[in-house]
Amino acid sequence: MKVFLIGSAGGVGRRLAKLLTDRGDQVTGMTRNPAQADTVAATGATPLAGDLIDDSTDELAAKLTGHDAVVFSAGAHGTGQDRTTLIDGKGLEKAADAAALAGVSRFVLVSVFPDAGRGRAVNEGFEHYMRVKKTADVYLVGTGLDWVIVRPGTLLDQPGTGRVTAGVAIEYGDVPRDDVAGFIAEALHEGSLSRVIVELTAGDTPIVEAVNRLRP
Repeated sequence: MKVFLIGSAGGVGRRLAKLLTDRGDQVTGMTRNPAQADTVAATGATPLAGDLIDDSTDELAAKLTGHDAVVFSAGAHGTGQDRTTLIDGKGLEKAADAAALAGVSRFVLVSVFPDAGRGRAVNEGFEHYMRVKKTADVYLVGTGLDWVIVRPGTLLDQPGTGRVTAGVAIEYGDVPRDDVAGFIAEALHEGSLSRVIVELTAGDTPIVEAVNRLRP
């Protein structure tokens, strides 16, 4: 599979790129910052300069052409509400429109668990982030793309276990980035898993089995 990965230098993105290239996929890793090209290349992916804010839909579609799937794992990562809107929100809309224009139907979005932040004090920036992510989910669901939305719990940097809890509605919890990447790598290749929103946390079910259980 030829995969176009948006957010390829991020915590989930670079892990996913490595898993995909290790299994024989060709991965194009888009990155805005030239300094991150080496990080992307180290995963086995091919770095490609691109900017969700500055690139037009047509320019992004030209980059996507010839790929089999898009994974959107980009984010503003706390750099301000304006950038959250432009990257997590409008950037997702632009990427989805570009995928449709380029004829790339398979589209996986890394979103956020709706219970994130519950039980702790949150600021307006966080509330804005959650609103933007929800609106992005709604936009993607309204397209004709072959989409999958993955909503992981609180992301951890500790080593993954290869086991998760995954479902359309599960209790909130933590999940290692390793296992989020592992789940997406499997879900991306499971063609019957389509137009579904999956919540994801750490758990006891092997990732391949968790994906199989979600098949219609």
